[in-house]
Amino acid sequence: MSGVDAMVGRDDLPGWLRPVVDACAEITVHELTRFMPPEGNDARRGAVLMLFADTDADGEGEILLTERAHHMRSHPGQVSFPGGTIDPGETPIEAALREAEEEIALDPTSIEVFGELPELWLPPSNFAVTPVLGWWRERGEVGIASPDEVHEIHHVPISELLDPTHRITVRHPSGWLGPGFLIGPGRDVILWGFTAGIIARLFDFLEWTTPWDAERVRDLPAYMLQGDPTPGQDIRANTRLGE
Repeated sequence: MSGVDAMVGRDDLPGWLRPVVDACAEITVHELTRFMPPEGNDARRGAVLMLFADTDADGEGEILLTERAHHMRSHPGQVSFPGGTIDPGETPIEAALREAEEEIALDPTSIEVFGELPELWLPPSNFAVTPVLGWWRERGEVGIASPDEVHEIHHVPISELLDPTHRITVRHPSGWLGPGFLIGPGRDVILWGFTAGIIARLFDFLEWTTPWDAERVRDLPAYMLQGDPTPGQDIRANTRLGE
């Protein structure tokens, strides 16, 4: 995994992605979440890969997401970025790329890392997560390398995430409400929780967000609630890293 900590320059990226590069240098943790690791906290550290790629259409980008296996003990079916725990001696970049390779057979040498977002703290699970941002320069094949963890891989055009008809407010049985997106060929997969929050707040910061109807509320389907251990907790910390 040589050179994984060497970040690609802004001018080497497609034009549509350069505002995201600029945002990495400017956005603060408070513009992404109200949680940040307190000083001296012994939080477990994790990293996720927020991977951007060109679609087949000229000048349009997409984000790669994974859908958590439906038989998982917690948060089954949740859509998220590839990622996991940072092993001893690893950097967040190394961990994010390693996890993506283990989960979906993503070749780490095909990824140009161009930034990191601020470390985000998930209080109930005491995880401190660093989102690593990359561009898939040499786009290749991916597949489910770990079926115990991954149910499906989603290549989601950014234009579809910005489409107001694909935006919803998600309601958890606890009463919590948060931003959500409808993805997948049939728009029947709900992207919500930690991952949806990062995407929504980053789009807001970039001023990409199109006005949408926040009163359109969708309850989480039953399969996403099987074994859910957090009905009375602050599920804004809902993430695949929270096991």
